[in-house]
Amino acid sequence: MRALLQTVSRASVTVDGQVVGEIADGLLVLLGVARSDTPEIAQSMARKIHELRILDDERSVADTGAPILLVSQFTLYGDARRGRRPSWTAAAPAELAEPLVTAVVDALRARGTRVETGRFRAHMLVESVNVGPRTLLLDL
Repeated sequence: MRALLQTVSRASVTVDGQVVGEIADGLLVLLGVARSDTPEIAQSMARKIHELRILDDERSVADTGAPILLVSQFTLYGDARRGRRPSWTAAAPAELAEPLVTAVVDALRARGTRVETGRFRAHMLVESVNVGPRTLLLDL
């Protein structure tokens, strides 16, 4: 599982002209699922996101109660090392990825975190204002 985290002053996801998720002063998380990922990895990723000290004053979502906007992003597993067309073979197929993305969201919510999401398999417009900027790639 791979997550790109950005501290944001605001972020939103729009699908078909309708805002389906938005936050202020929190984390935007783009989450990619690999073919080999498991529910245990999803739990570990949720814990890492929740406890990672990436916010102001080296604090975490667990410390501050900051919200998260989590968007499924299979392209995080794109491989462009060869040629001009990325390969997506490392990314999990949708039927495997969707329940694992949901597991991460559910695990974060179980920790008391407000989590907004995009819409799986939809064409999404993601807008964000990165603070810092602070951007971190997590690989589990």
